[in-house]
Amino acid sequence: MFYWLLKFVLLGPFIHLYNRPTVEGVENIPADGAAIMAGNHLSIADWLFAPLVSPRRINYLAKAEYFTTPGFKGRLQKFFFSASGQYPIDRSGADAAEDALNTARKLLDQGRLVGLYPEGTRSPDGRLYKGKTGMARLALETGVPVIPVAVIGTDRVSPPGPFRWRRHRVTVKFGTPIDFSRYEGMGGNRFVERAVTDEVMYALMQLTGQEYVDVYAASLKKDVPSGPSSHTPRIPETAAS
Repeated sequence: MFYWLLKFVLLGPFIHLYNRPTVEGVENIPADGAAIMAGNHLSIADWLFAPLVSPRRINYLAKAEYFTTPGFKGRLQKFFFSASGQYPIDRSGADAAEDALNTARKLLDQGRLVGLYPEGTRSPDGRLYKGKTGMARLALETGVPVIPVAVIGTDRVSPPGPFRWRRHRVTVKFGTPIDFSRYEGMGGNRFVERAVTDEVMYALMQLTGQEYVDVYAASLKKDVPSGPSSHTPRIPETAAS
């Protein structure tokens, strides 16, 4: 109930009026059943726009601190992230990456849409970077389709640096679902996982028009002034990669 309240009464109307998002490919979202929503990652605003224009709830993974901060601010923060469909995971331990994948797997087993960012972190310069194979591992293990989700313009709405929310139009494109059943039983094969990941990244490049860079975005972060970190956990390479 709180999710729909936030989407249609509290936050959604403001974003629709202020940023006037447009959407393409809504028909590519299945009416029911699980799917991985694999998105490009330009801004901390990305995870707001895709669910806003989706007819179904998209669940993302959020660091546990957003749900455990004490005080009034902490309660508001917990309400916001819970109401917007986020699920907490602990990112502090050595098994954080595996915990994130396990949480995503449980949500998919429940027939949900799960949003992931294959790049693992926000693009430092607006280009599309090499995807990490955790998403592919999850798709191969669960057998669910992967839907590329392109969000365009969010880096102008909330650019890196101190938090700002600017008036700029955003476009969200839901691509054709990609079925990887031809690789059934091949989860854990690092070459297959790389092929799956690269196919998804190519689809995102086609949808967004971004220039593709065949290196990991995280490897460049040390050279770029950092803004506030994204709440979305990294989905890193699998151990086999």
